Amino acid sequence: MKLVDSCGWLEVLTATPLGEAYPPAFKRYGELIVPSVCVLEVARRLLDDVDDTEATEAVAIMGQARVAPLDLALALDAARIGQACRLPFPDNAVLALALRYGVELWTHDEHLRDLPGIHFIEAPGL
Repeated sequence: MKLVDSCGWLEVLTATPLGEAYPPAFKRYGELIVPSVCVLEVARRLLDDVDDTEATEAVAIMGQARVAPLDLALALDAARIGQACRLPFPDNAVLALALRYGVELWTHDEHLRDLPGIHFIEAPGL
């Protein structure tokens, strides 16, 4: 199983050149975990950048994977990770979820670059 964070989903859903580095993580949607906070981030960004129809379609695509909620225990784990690693929210929630499920987190977010369990995608110019 794998987890792709919001920045990766946005690159894939908007068909950017950087999004081409992510397809190996998307081979089987049933083996992909999507933090609910990523659904929120992606939908919000698409509502700002495109329109409601595209945001709704993106959420439907994300819903084909296993969507994991931010429950109380995960929120506390995320707060502890955020404090220890000085990560911004929602990076700490996404990392806490990857650790909970023991999965590789795919990202090009610089905040997560050197942490264990990260499959870091080099983003030219970022």
